[in-house]
Amino acid sequence: MATATRLFIPQDLQAGRPVEADPDQAHYLSRVLRLGAGAPLVLFNGRDGEWDAVVTEIGKNRATLRPETQRRAQVSSPDVWLAFAPVKKTQTDFIVQKATELGVSRLIPILTDRTQSERVRTDRLTATAVEAAEQCERLDVPVVVEPIRLDRLIDTWPTDRMLYLCAEAGDAQPLASAAKPGPAAFVTGPEGGFSQQELDLMRRSPLVQPISLGPRILRAETAAMAALAVWQAVSGDWGGRPPPRG
Repeated sequence: MATATRLFIPQDLQAGRPVEADPDQAHYLSRVLRLGAGAPLVLFNGRDGEWDAVVTEIGKNRATLRPETQRRAQVSSPDVWLAFAPVKKTQTDFIVQKATELGVSRLIPILTDRTQSERVRTDRLTATAVEAAEQCERLDVPVVVEPIRLDRLIDTWPTDRMLYLCAEAGDAQPLASAAKPGPAAFVTGPEGGFSQQELDLMRRSPLVQPISLGPRILRAETAAMAALAVWQAVSGDWGGRPPPRG
């Protein structure tokens, strides 16, 4: 039996209360998937859990969907953020996609001395995150905030959240031993790494903990994924559900 198409719908989800797909979703359902009235779907909105639903009306740019039965109650995502310097488009999309799959709740593009992409389209990054959330079966979509300069990020960083700096060199602890309980975030640099001034700025902050991810220099996108995977395994934060067994 084929798996039902899964869609993120920002509207409230209640049994029997119709919701409207946006024009792009309607086009995808009708023209790409060629679904008709009565086709099954799965809907989620980040608040009301996950619902079995059906298509009730569909056209080229319009589709009405009816939630019927809640299949999963809402659970929280892991309380971890990722601050990352955008790199080339494909690699940036990869970072957003895989961070979404690993449960990140907030994505923060940062502008650094060596950031090569000064123009960051948060709408495109959000669309990438939505698509990844639909495919990986998470129940919400990470928030993508507007780009911020690294120095501003450090100046305004919340005092209750440790920021782990993925350091390429220098004094740094392995993440497995440095991880502390509570809210967390990771920061990764651009191609070419952080400048020395930026490293000095972060190392002076009591809220920044440099961590090592091993003896090799990792690409920006690799460092982000390695850090998130290790943190999730060490912290045991699986977003409201126990880790898999076996």
